[in-house]
Amino acid sequence: MTQASSASVGGLVRSALDDVRELFREELALARAEVREEVAKATAGGAQAIAAVAALWFAAMFILVAAALGLSAALQWPAWAGFVSVGVVLGVIGVALFAGARAAFRRVRPLPRTVSTLKENFQ
Repeated sequence: MTQASSASVGGLVRSALDDVRELFREELALARAEVREEVAKATAGGAQAIAAVAALWFAAMFILVAAALGLSAALQWPAWAGFVSVGVVLGVIGVALFAGARAAFRRVRPLPRTVSTLKENFQ
């Protein structure tokens, strides 16, 4: 009788350990999936930020000089006034691109489903 109860206790402990092990594996798989998903969001935000920087750089290099000089010549302004006008326009475009990149980064959440299920499982 003692052997039967110890065997059943041992079986219960083994079963409990197997359940904990399986739960841990499932949580780890969920965490991996969420990390992949969040990395994809961060990558998209990073790509948008890089595009914003590249657009601002090329805009500053090509458009700034040509547009500023063209504007100042067309309106008979001093050259500095043309440069200020073009600079303000480029600044507005840069702020808009930066705001889009910032919004993309704010959508990244660190493992929300994993944290939620861990809280549920250990309550």
